[in-house]
Amino acid sequence: MRADKKKPASAVGKLFLAACGLACLLPFVFAVVIATSRWRPLPKLAPVSETSLFAAYGKSPSCQSCHEEEFKNWQGSHHAQAERAVDRQRDRAAFDPARLIPHGSQQSEARVTAGQLELVTQGWGQTNQPFPVARVIGVDPLRQFLLPASGGRLQTSELCFDPNRGEWFNVYGAEDRQPGEWGHWTGRGMNWNFMCATCHNTRLRKNYDARSDSYNTTRAEQGVGCEACHGPLVDHNGWQAKHPNQSGDPTLRKITRPEMFATCGQCHARRAELTGDFRPGENFFDHHHLTIPDETDLFYADGQVREEDYEFTAFLGSKMHAAGVRCVDCHEPHTSKLRVPGNLICLACHGTTATNAAPRIDLATHSHHKFDTAGDRCTDCHMPTTVYMQRHPRHDHGFTIPDPRLTQELAIPNACNRCHTNQTPAWSLEAMNQWYGPRTNELMHTRATAITKARAGDATAVPALVQITAADTNFFWRAVAANLLQRWAAETNVTAALLRGASDTNELVRTAAVRGLEPLALSGSAPVVQVLTARLADPVRAVRVAAAWALHATVDTNAPAGRDLLAYLRHNADQPASVMQAGVFQLDRGDAAGALALLHRAVSWDPNSAPLYHALAVAASVAGQSAEAVTALQTASRLVPRDAEYRYQLGLALNEVGRLAEAQTALAEAVQLDPQFARAWYNLGLAYSAQENPEPALTALLRAESLDARSPQIPYARATILARLGRTEEAGRAAQRALELQPGFPGAAELLRAIAR
Repeated sequence: MRADKKKPASAVGKLFLAACGLACLLPFVFAVVIATSRWRPLPKLAPVSETSLFAAYGKSPSCQSCHEEEFKNWQGSHHAQAERAVDRQRDRAAFDPARLIPHGSQQSEARVTAGQLELVTQGWGQTNQPFPVARVIGVDPLRQFLLPASGGRLQTSELCFDPNRGEWFNVYGAEDRQPGEWGHWTGRGMNWNFMCATCHNTRLRKNYDARSDSYNTTRAEQGVGCEACHGPLVDHNGWQAKHPNQSGDPTLRKITRPEMFATCGQCHARRAELTGDFRPGENFFDHHHLTIPDETDLFYADGQVREEDYEFTAFLGSKMHAAGVRCVDCHEPHTSKLRVPGNLICLACHGTTATNAAPRIDLATHSHHKFDTAGDRCTDCHMPTTVYMQRHPRHDHGFTIPDPRLTQELAIPNACNRCHTNQTPAWSLEAMNQWYGPRTNELMHTRATAITKARAGDATAVPALVQITAADTNFFWRAVAANLLQRWAAETNVTAALLRGASDTNELVRTAAVRGLEPLALSGSAPVVQVLTARLADPVRAVRVAAAWALHATVDTNAPAGRDLLAYLRHNADQPASVMQAGVFQLDRGDAAGALALLHRAVSWDPNSAPLYHALAVAASVAGQSAEAVTALQTASRLVPRDAEYRYQLGLALNEVGRLAEAQTALAEAVQLDPQFARAWYNLGLAYSAQENPEPALTALLRAESLDARSPQIPYARATILARLGRTEEAGRAAQRALELQPGFPGAAELLRAIAR
């Protein structure tokens, strides 16, 4: 179970703010596309009867008589114990005798009252309350406890028990989360129905009702049972009973290796659910949107996991996956343990007697560490561990080669210095050069460098990213590059790369390319709209939903892709980020009042998320509620005080309500936070001019022009100020520059004629 410590960038498309020309004097204008017709929500489709749905599931004990060994292996596995009822004998040790649990500024208690296991902790109020333990998640190295709440909810306590050390701890460590926060145990980020239930149970139906904000969550079987991976088996059980000791059951279809890999991925990936109804044998991307390296810091730039990203994504980017290796090659699927221990699992392919194409490794000469010590194990160097939830070390499945050079240049960790914490990357690099000779990993180095630059907004990353989209043989990295090109989508070579990517043979690449083209769809680019419209009929749902969102202002909600998009929004309507996305949808379909209602709900559910307040400001501005827009942007700026964009937008909003001095201050703060922020310098220049401060205005505009040499607005703004000061020669040169950048730029030619008179 996971609750994000830092919420990633929203899945909602970028909301763009723009200032118009000098005559408008810092208007607060949001680039929102308004369709000519209003959105009429589809009636919710009647769900499949859960009685008939679950009747197809025989539950795991029905498999035992024919598959005794597999059942025995599964029965002791972490899958079987992923979620279970409270076992008084097994769990009592954590509660009896009663224990005080200090965490942050609070102190809780684990105890037994009248035979009921209880956690006494701060709930929705300021004082501690007793909460009965309803169920248990996990077995080792930690156990989390589910506590009942209103509306059919179960909430996951941040207080966990370590059965190995026999002690309680806080999954957030030293962080002191408070009631009302998204990630507090009472908040939506720790809600079992949304966050945990799908992966800890078999064929779950979340059954969230938005009208009552409640759940009626059901499942075919508690825990991850046989049918979680093999699909419903009642028909197979019936056929086998009629045909004992026979094979060839026509009701049974063997799941292929790619399908089994997708089945593993449904829970071992950081992803968003599109349907909440994945079934073994189906395409992962028909039901999920996968989180991959992007502008956030969820992953390191070389693909190593940073936040709690699980295994699937990193593995997709690895050479192992590209070579055809899959989870079941290394892990016995019923125990979930390695098929053979230690280095032997790696040597099955990389040993000197192997007949495949894997590089041959002689451990005696390769590791340069003493036998069976840290550093001698293949996983120590190629699958470094990161500890999540304070007690759970997990191996990175990217199978990267340690590269101290990336640590020196890009601050990306390497396995050598993860272990040798008292040494420098230079020391590690020297050792590797001595052992293996000067070796280069130029492909990964080039990719990681480009990704790092792109995250910083450095346009010099563009050529390398475009090259990756065209030439990288691993579809995963083509998708990552396309994902990062969005901010430069309007550049000709980038547009061409993304249009090409939208027709890639791989659905992950097509999804990323479609998302990259989204800004051009908002601007109405005909070639882009044509390509995105074609992707509305893509055979894979993730691509269709991405295309439908890119065209959400006009997409036909009665067509398949439109219905997919609405189903996705409905399924995730229990989370503030998705409610925000639904609000943006309504806003861009022309329903500002409906959008405001949704965005107020999102903010009330997560009052500490700046993107939610930003979206609220957009809707308030469109609805003509400028004062509310200012308040929302002030809150966003307070929540993220180092964010220049929010401060810039606040400056525009303050000007809209006539608070010019405060607007000037906000814009000055924006350029102080980000000295490379051309738009903020431009608008700061306009603000100074409006306040009759021409010299600072000219200085700000010159700075803006040095950062953005392609905008005709900036030299034209300078020209008007210079003309008012009587500096006609300089004004003429500035106006001429505007015309060079855009022939026929409004006002520039007229200004030149006025100067000539």
